[in-house]
Amino acid sequence: MTRSAAVKRAFDIVISASALLILAPALGVVWLMVRRMMGPPALFRQVRPGLNGRPFEMIKFRTMRDATDSDGAPLPDAERLTPFGRWLRATSLDELPELWNVLRGDMSLVGPRPLLMEYLPLYSPGQARRHEVRPGVTGWAQINGRNAVSWTRKFELDVWYVDRQNLWLDVKIIVMTLARILKRDGISAPGSATADRFEG
Repeated sequence: MTRSAAVKRAFDIVISASALLILAPALGVVWLMVRRMMGPPALFRQVRPGLNGRPFEMIKFRTMRDATDSDGAPLPDAERLTPFGRWLRATSLDELPELWNVLRGDMSLVGPRPLLMEYLPLYSPGQARRHEVRPGVTGWAQINGRNAVSWTRKFELDVWYVDRQNLWLDVKIIVMTLARILKRDGISAPGSATADRFEG
């Protein structure tokens, strides 16, 4: 591990551990509210690609109902996303359990967002470079449009970060993320309840 990588990892451990301790009461309240409004489980778990594309189980607070059509297929996101779930996404409170992923070393506080495993074969060599670093709770693409920018632009922003990552950039991104959360912009893609699927 390089010195810069060691510093980044130490920063991740200190901040994520401190945040989990400080936010424990809030995490408990949100957990209870999710269970009450949507039923158990309160946490959403899904395998995502991490550093070098290695799979890990990401955890978030659940924002959607387990609703299916007559064939048993999940309904569209817009129909499963609850008003409370929309609020969780708008405030980014649904992302807080990912601090545990950061503490474990699956994720970093800052890095490209972990997407779906099924997208891995669809990336160009340049786009695949986003996996040269740990995925992040937030990232350069998150503060530059989030889900409101195209996939092409999002991947360009991810690779920009990979080539320029450093501690001070991470601090800047975290501060700007907090400002974006207050503005609640870029939460979903235009015309979509969440984000459009990546088709390659």
